[in-house]
Amino acid sequence: MTTSVSRPFSCAVVTMSDKGAAGLREDTSGPALRRLLQDKGYVVKKYEIVPDRKDIIAETLNTLVDEYDLNLIVTTGGTGVAPTDVTPEAMDLVIEREVPGMAEAMRASSLKVTPYSVISRGRVGIRKKSLIINLPGSEKGAIENIEVLLQALPHALAKIQGDPEDCGG
Repeated sequence: MTTSVSRPFSCAVVTMSDKGAAGLREDTSGPALRRLLQDKGYVVKKYEIVPDRKDIIAETLNTLVDEYDLNLIVTTGGTGVAPTDVTPEAMDLVIEREVPGMAEAMRASSLKVTPYSVISRGRVGIRKKSLIINLPGSEKGAIENIEVLLQALPHALAKIQGDPEDCGG
């Protein structure tokens, strides 16, 4: 099975980081995700760094879905248990349906690499016709986690867009 997309799905990458948004830290996970997704055939239309604030994260995700009509949004950061990690709470304000199997698969795969995967609170959900995936904030963690989903992503995105084909193929 290939992990490249058969049709060009649009996407955005959003990094959640107070220091990154203030220009005090270089974002490495966001650019790494952009490169990986572009290499796999996705059309990256937006890249943003926003502070770890629930209202700003929710507003950014809502705007990307509602105004840019993107197929996929991947976020990096804010999924742990620190007081500033509020990405999952922002997702409560954004998503209409959850896709727990994807988040579970990422955590299960990460557990083989680090015992800290059990404190990840990253979620995956759908708003309208957009899939939103929360990834860890480290470049290594973000790439390892998105790679777990790459084979299933094109099929999931096609289904979210209304593809009537059977899933059994």
